[in-house]
Formats: sequence, structure tokens, C-alpha cells
Amino acid sequence: MEGGLMEDGYRLPATLMRGGTSKGLFIRADALPDDTEQWHPLLLRAIGSPDPYGRQTDGLGSGSANSSKVVIVSPSRRDDCDVDALFGHVFTKEARIDWSGNCGNLAAAVPLFAVMEKLARPEDGVATIAIWQANVGKRILAELEIFKGQAVWQGDFRIDGVAFPGAPIRLRYLDPAGDCSEMFPTGCLLDKLKLPDGSQVDATLIDAGNPTLFVRARDFGLKGRESAADIDPTILRRLEMARAAATVAMGLAPDFFAAGREYPATPKISFLSDDDDPACALHARALSMGRLHPAYPGTDAIALACACAAEGTLPAELAGKPVRGTPLTFSHPSGTLTLEAVLGLDPLGWKVDEVIMTRTARPLMRGDVYIPEE
Repeated sequence: MEGGLMEDGYRLPATLMRGGTSKGLFIRADALPDDTEQWHPLLLRAIGSPDPYGRQTDGLGSGSANSSKVVIVSPSRRDDCDVDALFGHVFTKEARIDWSGNCGNLAAAVPLFAVMEKLARPEDGVATIAIWQANVGKRILAELEIFKGQAVWQGDFRIDGVAFPGAPIRLRYLDPAGDCSEMFPTGCLLDKLKLPDGSQVDATLIDAGNPTLFVRARDFGLKGRESAADIDPTILRRLEMARAAATVAMGLAPDFFAAGREYPATPKISFLSDDDDPACALHARALSMGRLHPAYPGTDAIALACACAAEGTLPAELAGKPVRGTPLTFSHPSGTLTLEAVLGLDPLGWKVDEVIMTRTARPLMRGDVYIPEE
């Protein structure tokens, strides 16, 4: 399927899809120009960025960080995968796309798109589609039902943060330790970050799913149960200071200025608090592009499950003990999420072999995006 020039712009075949609690525009790589330098302006204009009003009215975005996203899918170049997926987080007010991380929620929509576009042709029954997540260089195995050659997306499985049920899609994130070389990039389970305002804060820095840092809610004057309206802008700025400090500590950026400029979407940051409900290990709130996420990002959940499995981390402390061999359930602004870190052994001790999470996904609209000539 190819896009093409028109007299007054470009026609781009695409599918708008929901994956987990996120939405994004899915595009085949062969629908884009051969010259990848042309991708950036086309994708920005398709989503409606940059928009100084922050609404993306003249595009398919909605002004929300969890829907201003693109995923480019192609047949895999690897023998052990079916498709390659490249994720881009599109800025709303700036002409920028951050390609540095993954979206764990939208990963659930990749196998549906792959089957719809015949990039994968699994047999009927419960099928496994192997995804190469190109941003972070990791494999994801998606298990879903196939009926008469089509992916089943309707069902009665519910996830908090999504109003309607769907068919379960089981995602297995293999070897989730990321590209900072170690799961705990600084070599510590608990770090003390020095912020530009002269204060210090405890944090666990982990690279699993995406580079992520976890801090205590109370260290920022929070309870860990807040909604977006409950968080003062000055607290958001201090949380961003902590995120920038972690970016430098992880070796991703040389200084605070580069952290904000070059790594605005990663590392992720979550603030946590303990919970007296035996059904939940802790409360978790995540920021996405400087805003409180309405539910919880999938990659942050992967990092949280891995951090909770290690004794001595801040998440394990707040959970009351390491969570190993059992599913982890935690609360977020829209409800709860349950996932499990599967442990194995290596010569240095235990490691996380995979993290398992079940999501739902579905196609919302399929057609052509009309992109005006600038």
C-alpha cells in the first residue's frame, strides 16, 4: 500500500487505532516516501502539530499526550519476528517527534494492524505474532485469537481506563532490561538525585520497557492518589527537575538542558505511595510529556513490575516487600492494573525474563489522511 502526491498535497493510507488506554495513527512503512527525511513533516501535519493552541484541531490528534502518537509497521527484517514497529510520540505545540522510547499500550494494537494489513498471516486459533520494537530493540510476543484469518478484537474483557470491553491480547515483553546496558543503569537500587533547586530526592532508576524513575509521592508533597487537577504547576516543575536529573544520571544526556531538549518523553517518571488495601500493592501516578497520565502507561507498568521484584528498590519498599512469583496489582487514576514479572537466573543471580500484561485494542477508522501541501 503506497501513499502518493496529489495536486494539493499528499494522501497517506493509515488506520487510527486504540491500544490499551492510548490512541495512535498506524501507518505501513511502504505507504511513506522512500526518503525518510520526508516522514517528519508528513507525520506532524497528519497529527496536527505544531499547534500553538494545543488542540491539534487541524489533524488527527486530540491535544492529549496519550493520543498524539504514530506507529510505523513493516515486515520484519529479523528471522525471529513477524513485523517491526517504530513508535513516535508527537509533540502538540512543537514541530518535534520523540523516537526515543516505546508505548506499551499501543503495542497491543500492532498485531491487529499486522493482520489487517496482511503483514502477518497467522492460522486460526490462538496465534502468536512476534514484534520487533525498533525504538528499544526488544521482542514482544503478542498472543491473540484469529478467526477466519482475521484478528478478533471484540469480547468481554475489560481494562480500567477504557469504557468498553474487548478481546484480550496477552503481551509478553521479553528480556525487558533496556538499552542503558543494565536494568539499574547507575548500579544502585536507590539513588539520591540532586535537583537544580539544591534539594535532593530519593529515586529508583530502572531501564525496563523504557528508562523510568520512581519517586515517593510524599517527597513532592503528594499523596499518590491525585488527579491532574490536584497537582500544582510548581510540583510538576519539580518533578520535571527530578526527571532531568535522572536523564543525566542514566547517561542519556550530558546535562539538564540537553535532557529537556533531547529527551522530553524518556525517561518516564512516576510518583508512588503505599496502599492499605490488600488487593493493591501500591498507588502509582505517571507523567507523560509533563502531564498526569489519565491511566498508566504500559512501559511504566513494565518498569514498575521489574522494580517491585528487586529487594531494596523504592517501589518494593512502598509495596511492603518484593513482589516475586505473583502478579503485581497497583492503582492508577482510572482504576487498577495487574501484570507479572517472570524471573529467571543468570550467572550473577536472578533476572527478569519477561513481563506479561493483558490489554485490549481495536481499529477505530481506516482510510486516507489528506496532508496539505505547505
